[in-house]
Amino acid sequence: MDDHVGPRLRRLREQRGVTLTALAADTGISVSTLSRLESGGRRPTLELLVPLARAHGVTLDHLAGTEPTADPRVHAQPVVRHGITHIPLSRRPGAPMAFKLVFPPHTPADDTPAPQTHEGYEWLYVLSGRLRFVLGEHDMMLQTGEAVEFDTRVPHWFGNPSPYAAEVLSLFGPQGERVHVRARSR
Repeated sequence: MDDHVGPRLRRLREQRGVTLTALAADTGISVSTLSRLESGGRRPTLELLVPLARAHGVTLDHLAGTEPTADPRVHAQPVVRHGITHIPLSRRPGAPMAFKLVFPPHTPADDTPAPQTHEGYEWLYVLSGRLRFVLGEHDMMLQTGEAVEFDTRVPHWFGNPSPYAAEVLSLFGPQGERVHVRARSR
């Protein structure tokens, strides 16, 4: 709590046009304690602030002078590469990154695989739709609910051959970090 609780309490009481005597009767806190709280002669405690917040019709956060909670929404800036929308879900440079990938129908338009390689390790989970996945000599169709993990130094390619959009969760470790999945034993 900050040093402005006392002046804040006085200001609230005066704005409401309430005397110390009336506030004491309303809260059960003595007039002398209220006066010392407002002047800063007594440190506020939770037991004192709860009835005062009720009497003034404000929150404890307001009395304590805490900042309101920041907007919790994530304002991700999607990037479109080769027709695929990449929505970043994490923001720690150099650390494993999370993305939601949205593949429009028939993406890429030329569905001839052109496998690429790069440093890292990736994990893909198909949230909805289907994803054609080529890894080395393997060519497979992943369905909703299926996942793969692979070393990105192995030639790989993926695309959406279907007439419906596909959504994929991607976890990518740029330095080759692997996803650690733990299961509890029964």
